[in-house]
Amino acid sequence: MNVTTHPAGPPTAGGDSVPAAGAIDACKYYGVGDAQVRALDGVTVAFETGRFTAIMGPSGSGKSTLLHCLAGLDTLTSGATYIGGTYLASLSDRELTELRRTDVGFVFQAFNLIPTLTADENIRLPMMLGGETGDLAWIDHVIGTVGLADRLKHRPSELSGGQQQRVAVARALASQPKIIFADEPTGNLDSTTGTEILTFMGDAVREFGQTIVMVTHDPVAAANADRVVFVGDGKIVGEMSDPTPDSILDHLKQYGV
Repeated sequence: MNVTTHPAGPPTAGGDSVPAAGAIDACKYYGVGDAQVRALDGVTVAFETGRFTAIMGPSGSGKSTLLHCLAGLDTLTSGATYIGGTYLASLSDRELTELRRTDVGFVFQAFNLIPTLTADENIRLPMMLGGETGDLAWIDHVIGTVGLADRLKHRPSELSGGQQQRVAVARALASQPKIIFADEPTGNLDSTTGTEILTFMGDAVREFGQTIVMVTHDPVAAANADRVVFVGDGKIVGEMSDPTPDSILDHLKQYGV
């Protein structure tokens, strides 16, 4: 039984500022007794607006569970997660679905495109579901920036893996969400294409003020972020700013991650 709660007041960090998302004493347990697994064990963390944050840790550390709970794709056993000033546990299923559609963008390793829709329709899908057209000038800018202008009528099966991930990134950005959650977004891509995707995501943060939280196991990918949060055994075990691949590797050794 989930007993997720939320504090009385709005989440704040550093005075009156409200982070883009975060968790407060977040716990996620699977199983009972000796077989119980603590995927998250009292995690408190905040993600600032307009920053690119990477979450790193070994397999089973809880990093993907944290991302999914932050994004409202999974529920906590106890504690709280929030997006902006809204605690997710305070929302009905319908309200949570609407929040994810309007305020959250998603990029997954598996692309998660609708095979029967064209690239253009996949990009516009979150807005189409709400009966909206979105900011057409912005959408055209995103499409041009990811280099998909000449592939819009193609279905996913007619696109390379890199092009499919470009569609997924464009879809996440098209509705101008408050925050984008990315789970190993370059895991299925070659290094060159992965670098291009990460560069574009970084540009979205620096040029457009987008907020991105990305799970990755790759120090090179994480070095594109402004900040890295390290997770181990369901806990936050450290973090660093202005990372480089070498400094990330040093920290991974230091934290035993």
